[in-house]
This record gives sequence, structure tokens and C-alpha cells, in this order.
Amino acid sequence: MDYYETLGVKKDSSPSELKKAYRKLALKYHPDKNNGGKEAEAKFKEINEAYAVLSDPEKKRQYDLYGSTNFHQRYSQEEIFRGFDLNDILRQFGFGGTGQSAQFRSNMGGGNSFASFFSQGNPHQANPGGCGGGGCHAPAEKGQDMTYQITVSLEEVLHGAERTITLRKNGSPQNVSVKIPKGIEAGKKLRLQGQGGVSRNGGPSGDLYLKVDIASNDTFLRDGDDLIVQKLISFSEACFGTTIEVETLEGKKFAVKVAPGTTHDSRLRLKGYGLPVGPLGERGDLYVKIGVKVPKELTEEQGKVIEQLRDCGL
Repeated sequence: MDYYETLGVKKDSSPSELKKAYRKLALKYHPDKNNGGKEAEAKFKEINEAYAVLSDPEKKRQYDLYGSTNFHQRYSQEEIFRGFDLNDILRQFGFGGTGQSAQFRSNMGGGNSFASFFSQGNPHQANPGGCGGGGCHAPAEKGQDMTYQITVSLEEVLHGAERTITLRKNGSPQNVSVKIPKGIEAGKKLRLQGQGGVSRNGGPSGDLYLKVDIASNDTFLRDGDDLIVQKLISFSEACFGTTIEVETLEGKKFAVKVAPGTTHDSRLRLKGYGLPVGPLGERGDLYVKIGVKVPKELTEEQGKVIEQLRDCGL
């Protein structure tokens, strides 16, 4: 779901423009206006989710930075609606405590947690957190979220991967399948909805978050979306120039020319042979970092030649 498209606004819209667009759509699709129609109710949920994110400066920044898919891997529904008081907004619109409005809030648990409404399969089914003729009952709590660390290789960052990992839940091993998107960065979290702890009183299970760590590589160093590989050449090769063989992360080999007079720590670029910029982005570059070898020991003949070079100003 594209939040900007849902609200019919542009990325650079001001907070007042966002609020105006949200208010207009919320009035149009509110349950009181549509006799509890399912399509209108689904639309009402979508515009509230969009406004909950775009009206929050930090969530909006994260959404603009990572895009819809990666944003929802980082934020659960509970986190999206944290601090979003639907009841207060409904009061601003002039909807009171009767009719479809009250039923709608009751189905959400009677409070300001709009996220709980999303977790239910049928928004009009009986809700343990609602207040009916038999009185109020304790709401069904969501199970505990769980966090595990997963280590991925640079090759998996390049191509993406699907892993099966084994977790222990309730004392028993359980296999869970997880897709690793291309371009994943260290520290990011992959969210597996409903794979966390089991609720104690019949509510939805918590979520499983996999915190990503990137394994070190013997050949390549990661620098953002670029890769760096070091190649050593001799002093004479640095002076006269040479050709070296460079192999990319995916195994392609290139003959790369090193120009005469190349200095230590110079970099040569192979465009487009780095890592992907996100799941759908282009690739960064591969940089070949040139090092000039300095021998620790010299033969007698080498020593004489070096002395001659020194006398010549080299």
C-alpha cells in the first residue's frame, strides 16, 4: 500500500495538507456514514494507517527512506499506531459514543489501540476486549515479540536468499522459513508476523524479529553499497604500469589495467559490481584498492639496484 496514494497527497505535502486530506477521507469512509459496510471499513482502516505514519515525522522519514516493503519489515502494526489516538480524532469529527462509531471502537477493544483492530480476521466478530451485555472482559493480549540474530554472507546480500532456521518455542524445536532480501544491511530487522510467543489468553501470537549481522569476507570489504578488494603490485609495476586480474563477488573475472605512476592506495572502479541498493535498486560499485609491495628483505643484487634508484632520486 502506498500511503501517499491512499491519502491522495504528494511527498512534500505540509502537515496541514495531510490532515485536510485525511479528514476528508475519514469523514467519507467512517462507519457511521456507511452503515458498517465492509469495503468502506477496509478503506477507513487504510487511511488511518497511512495518516498514522505520515503524520509522525520519524515514521514518515523511515517510510520515505526504506519504501513500503522494507518499512513494514521494520514496523509492526502495534508500532505504527503507537501514539495514534483514534478516539480523539473521532471526537474532533463530531462522532459520539453511539451507533456504528461506538460499535467500531468496541470491536477495536474499547480503547485507542487501532492496531488491535487490524489483528482480527473479522472486524465485527465478538471481541474479548469489548463490553457487551455480560459486562467487560479482559482483552486478549498479544503474545510476546521475540528477537533472534541471524548472520548472512555477502553473497546472500548480493543475490538474496531463503533460509530455514530452527527456533525453540515452548521447549520444542520449530523450523521457520525466512526470505533475506537483496541489499540487506547490518542491524536491520526482518519481521515474521505471528512467529513470536504464544498469547496466554487466546490472543494473536507475537512477532519474530531477526536482527541481521553481515559475516566478514576474506576478499571483499563492504562500504555501504560498494565493495572494496585490495590488490598488491610491485614498485616496478607501479612505475611502468601493469594488468591485474580482478574477480567480482559473483565470480566474474576482469583484466584491469593499472596506469603507469599509480600510487599506493589508489582506487580503480568497476561500475555496477558492488551490492544492490535495496531489493529493487541498482548495484553499487567494486573498487580495486592498489597497494605497492615493499619487500622486507632484499637480495644483494636488488640492494644495488635500489641504491642506484635512490641515487637517481627515486
